[in-house]
Amino acid sequence: MSLDVSPALLEQAERGEVDEAEFVDCVRNSLPYAWQLISSLVAQLKVDGGEFADNQTPPPDEQARGQLLRALASDAIRGALQRHFGVRLAFQNCHRVAVFPLDPAVDERLAKFTSIRGQLLNQSPELRDC
Repeated sequence: MSLDVSPALLEQAERGEVDEAEFVDCVRNSLPYAWQLISSLVAQLKVDGGEFADNQTPPPDEQARGQLLRALASDAIRGALQRHFGVRLAFQNCHRVAVFPLDPAVDERLAKFTSIRGQLLNQSPELRDC
């Protein structure tokens, strides 16, 4: 299971209405490495400004890598995180997470980051089996 869902949150889902703040809290508690990494990138973007902030350091272990994959591969989790932090998330390989402001002025940079070319340029032999 990718998230540690409380009985109360599961009950909400069964009734059809889920409080997004409670879902985000579930993500924060269930995927602490992913949450910390994204939070730190959002803080870095706010402090440094610029077009984006990204992480290029591989996760410390497979559990952490799995948390990133679950957080960013799930449309629901990724969307909730983007709304919560007020950013757009981008992802390459198994660890390069980037946060972009919602500002349309960085749309071209986001498009470059998420392009096929960007993906290919971010490859290396060390990342083949990540």
